[in-house]
Formats: sequence, structure tokens, C-alpha cells
Amino acid sequence: MGVSHGVVDKIASRAQKAGLDWAAVERLDDRELEERLYGVRQEAGQQRPEPDLCFVHQEYKRPGVTLELLHLEYLQQHPNGYSYTSFCDRYRSWLKRRGLSMRQHHHAGEKAFLDYSGKKPHYIDRETGEYVEVELFVAVLGASNYTFVDITPSQELEHWVGSNVRALEYFKGCPRALVPDQLKSAVTEADVFDPGVQRTYEELGRYYGTVIFPARPRKPRDKAKVEVGVQIAQRWILARLRNETFFSLGELRQRVRELLEELNSRPMKKLGGVTRRELYERYERDALLPLPAQPFEPATWAKATANVDYHVEFAKHWYSVPYWLRHEAVWLRVAEKTVEIFHCSKRVAAHARSHVPYKHTTDPSHRPPNHRAWAEADHGSLMEWANTVGPATALLMQRILSRSPFPEQAWRSGRGLKRMGEKYDNSRIEIAAERALRFGANSYKPVARMLKLGMDRQPLAGDAQPEDSEAVEHENVRGPGYYLN
Repeated sequence: MGVSHGVVDKIASRAQKAGLDWAAVERLDDRELEERLYGVRQEAGQQRPEPDLCFVHQEYKRPGVTLELLHLEYLQQHPNGYSYTSFCDRYRSWLKRRGLSMRQHHHAGEKAFLDYSGKKPHYIDRETGEYVEVELFVAVLGASNYTFVDITPSQELEHWVGSNVRALEYFKGCPRALVPDQLKSAVTEADVFDPGVQRTYEELGRYYGTVIFPARPRKPRDKAKVEVGVQIAQRWILARLRNETFFSLGELRQRVRELLEELNSRPMKKLGGVTRRELYERYERDALLPLPAQPFEPATWAKATANVDYHVEFAKHWYSVPYWLRHEAVWLRVAEKTVEIFHCSKRVAAHARSHVPYKHTTDPSHRPPNHRAWAEADHGSLMEWANTVGPATALLMQRILSRSPFPEQAWRSGRGLKRMGEKYDNSRIEIAAERALRFGANSYKPVARMLKLGMDRQPLAGDAQPEDSEAVEHENVRGPGYYLN
């Protein structure tokens, strides 16, 4: 053992005093054996008061707080405390023992990790000179560290989904799971065990055949890949933009894409100089799920109730649903070009999206039969009927239909004239229409009044009398000879 006879003799004496034989010694580990032989070791500085390292750790998280400040406050309470170096050593040693990290092994094509950078790039508005901050989106494939970086105006749902779609297009495939942070655009209800995934984002996952698997809240190690990816993007992309000026989001995005290509082509020293792109091409690309023929079109989901006129409102525009769904709750899936309406998970209507406010988009098949008959009646059918009655009726109908700028009002009045045909002969209607035209009528009411009172059968003043008519003989009738005198 390389020790003297005296040391062996002293150890044997201590063992004898401690009542230790060889069988007992074999059951003890080195630390227990040392304590049985020599007692608990007393360190020289053990009498100094220990700092409350849990308190130090929590205070250290607050803005502007340093370990030096915390050490000074510790010495104010314990003047005979540890030096600054020993204080920091104890804190760092405690921090290392505080928790264990499980090393994760990522299989090719298994996961992509997604997050936003806390540090934001910016551009200058060319017209106003305004300093506009934008978001830096980062996505990293787990096995190859192949990275995608995007610039978006905000973290809103449409921009978040758009960045996800562009990331999958850049990867030329989709992993089997997407691991985002629990931001509001991805998660509606933050939960460690069963988070609620935002409906549009969940729809994206179904469209690409992947799973949305959010990281646990306040557990950055669940997405350590993208945490490191964000850090690298900040150092190798944002830092290189510090002396460059951009005047639009497009210019900034184009420059970031150029730096992204350099980043994925940089050798990684810890992996023997291989690049992210080489690892991606070698292991990950063929392991990803194939993409659909068309990229996912993001849509917004909104809940609405059908009004009594069987229309639902979105962005100050109204879209029709089948009339029997009035007062029923429905879901609207609003995309860039379409509006789909669902009831009990079944699509009941689809319309082209309109951005014109305070207007209606109506599918005729959604109307009840009586509304449909009213709406489908047009000027052409009214003129066709009037032509069968006679030229005077056709001319009056034309006046009626052209008098009002509102088609519905004109059609209603024309419909009133046509209904006269249900009560009276066409010959009487034609005579009444001719007489109404003499007085400049442009409504069906004069015709209706004449037909009701039988005035169409009476001659008008100034009309020529028939040749075979007999002269009227009466004492009150002077006759034409009276005025010759």
C-alpha cells in the first residue's frame, strides 16, 4: 500500500477500538469507514455561517442583481462569513447539484423545435422614418441541427402558422412531431400534461400528418435544441446585421436568408467540422415525411350565431347558411379566399371571401321556398308577361321597372301590375294601361283603380263618338245649333 509500519499499526489500533473486524469493514463504504475510524471531519471554515443559496438563486434572477451585491448583503448579516470567491464557489456548486439533465437522443426525422428570439431585428420605415421591430422565428431539426430562420411582423397566429409552413418548405419535408413553446399562437391552454393546442395550428398538424407536441411551460430543456438554435441565430445572424440598415421587411428577410445559408454551411467544431447541411442531407432529409402538393392555407376559426335572416357575420360582412339553421351556433373557418361554415362538425356552407364591409353574400339554395321565389323573379319575366298583353301594357311595365334605382322596389310594383292579370282579361288591362299612359302614370295603381271602378269601359272626354251613335235628345242639352246664333 506504500505506507509505513507505523501507519498500519495506528489504523489497526483505531479499528480495534472501534470494534471493527474484517467482516464488518467489508460491509462499509469508504466514507463510513473513515467516519468510524476518525470521526466526522471538521473543516476549517465550517464554523462560518452558510449563505441561504435558495434565496441567493431567486434574488439573482431579478434585473440588475449580481452575485457581488448578494455577497455584500450576506456579509452585512454575517461579518465573519465567506469571502466573495468562496461564496461564488458554493453557489455554483449548489447550482450544479440542483437538478439533473437527461441527455436526449434525437432520431432523424423525429422532431423539429420552434421558438421566437427574445432579441428582435428591426428596419426603418422609408416614409415615416419609424424604427419598426419585428420577430425572429427559429426552427431546428433535432438530429442534424439544420436550422431555419424567418422574419415576421409579429407573433400573431397568421404569422406563426406562416413561419411554420415556410420552415417545412425549407426542410423539404415534415418531422413526425413539432415541438413549440407554449406561446398563445400555438397553445390555448398552457398545461404540463395536456396543453390545449390552438385550433388552426392543430389543423396544420393534421394537414401535414404530424403531431403538435408543445414543450412544458418554463421547461426550456424540453426544447434545448431550439434554445441553442436561437442563441446561434442571434450571434451569427443578428449580430452581423448590427451595422446594416434596411427599409422594408422584405429587404431584411432577404438578408437573413443569405446569412442563414452561411450558418447551415458553417463547420461545427464539436462534430469534427461537419456542417448542418451535410448532416441534414446525410441523415435527415430522407427520413422526413413528404409534403402535400399544396402548402397549408392558414385559416381563422370564429364562432357565430345565425341571424333570423339566416346570415352570419364576419368582419362586417354577412354570409348565408341554410335557413333552418337560423338562431343556431355555427363555426366559421375563414381563409384568405374562402369562408367555410360548419354546424355539428359538418360543413353546411362555403362562400368566396369578401372584404367589402356591410354587404351580404347569399347562396340562393339557402333561402326558404317563398323567399327563393321572390328573389329569383327578375325583370325579364315581368316584361315577357307584359308583351303578351299588349304594347301599352309593355310600355307601362318598362316605365315601372326603370323608375326606381332599387331593383327590389321596381320589381314589387311590376309584380302588382302582373297580378291584375289574375282578375281581369288582357283586353281590359291593355285599355287601362293605355289610358294610364296618357296621364303619365309610372305605377300599377292607376290601372288597378280603373279596372276596379270599370272606368276602362267608359269613353274619355275628347274621344270621337262612334258614327252610328244616336244624338242625345234632352231639354237640358242645347246642341251645336245653340252656339250658331
